[in-house]
Amino acid sequence: MSGTATTSAAAAAAAAAEQERYYTASHWRLVRAKFGRHLLARAALAVLGVIYAGGLFAGFLAPYGTRTVAAEFAYAPPQRLRFVHGGRVQLRPFVYGHARHFNDTTWEWDYHPDPARKLDLQFLVTGEPYRFWGLFETRLHLFGVPQPGQVFLFGTDKLGRDLFSRNLHAIRISLTVGLLGVAFSFVIGCLLGGLSGFYGGPIDTMIQRVIEFLIALPTIPLWMGLSAALPLDWPALRVYFFITIILSTVGWTRLARVVRGKLLELREQDFTMAARVAGARDLAIITRHLLPSFMSYLIVDLTLAIPYMILGETALSFLGLGLRPPVVSWGVLLHEAQNVQSVALHPWLLIPGLFVIVSVLAFNFVGDGLRDAADPHK
Repeated sequence: MSGTATTSAAAAAAAAAEQERYYTASHWRLVRAKFGRHLLARAALAVLGVIYAGGLFAGFLAPYGTRTVAAEFAYAPPQRLRFVHGGRVQLRPFVYGHARHFNDTTWEWDYHPDPARKLDLQFLVTGEPYRFWGLFETRLHLFGVPQPGQVFLFGTDKLGRDLFSRNLHAIRISLTVGLLGVAFSFVIGCLLGGLSGFYGGPIDTMIQRVIEFLIALPTIPLWMGLSAALPLDWPALRVYFFITIILSTVGWTRLARVVRGKLLELREQDFTMAARVAGARDLAIITRHLLPSFMSYLIVDLTLAIPYMILGETALSFLGLGLRPPVVSWGVLLHEAQNVQSVALHPWLLIPGLFVIVSVLAFNFVGDGLRDAADPHK
């Protein structure tokens, strides 16, 4: 009997301690705890981590460079990783080399696996040189096959370039365009929305009319017109920078309106008046006191805005109005899939679209998790 009472008392004390930790925990700690219970958001965050890691270490993970051409393997299908050869299982994965013959009906090369050419995957091999993070040159790659064999896990394009390597390198461009575009629109939206809501009057009227004008413009034709105005002889880096600016031109309007509405509510609060009495400048009040008071919402908005930027760059590059070769992005890779006949004969050209879909869904799931965790008391 005494043992049961002791157990009950210990459980009650543990529950009281847990409740005390809940009431004394900071807001951000509660947000992290609630986000941690959102399994789908955590899984999506892990997927994004894998994708970004793939882009960060693309030179090491990819067996070939983005411009490496194997002309004799144009439009070669993906090679399947195998573990069984001649009825025997082996631990080291391998692929079968391609055998090809010319099809007189389709006037295309037909490929089929050749069991006589068994190519074992070798790890940490010496291959084509590349600059690791632009710091130093190295020839170390994660995997490869003995020369003169070739490994094309995602197949090849019309020039015989490895799509697995090109998709990995495209992560850097497609996802950083989204980050840079959102960063620009986030700063512009917070600044102009903050000024509009804090001051009101003529400043508010002018900023709101500009927002209404931008919202009235059709987004895709506006992006197409602005990107088409870029000179064709511009270097790829300059085009990359201006594409992020173009994506940010209309991305800030919705956030600016939300920030304006929040500041109209908060500018009359006691802590705002106290900051004014203490001699704080208006810009400091906006950036140090008002915006941080609903920072959790801003983080959610930031997360949900990235997919739209990724889709914007992909759409522009797919139409030939965004990034251009030799820059490699998912939209540039999908540009080759515009021809229905090519897609019907070579469906692996749509693999970059799968990367786009997975990335956008992952960002949306993470945003949903953050949105639920933004108010941890519900």
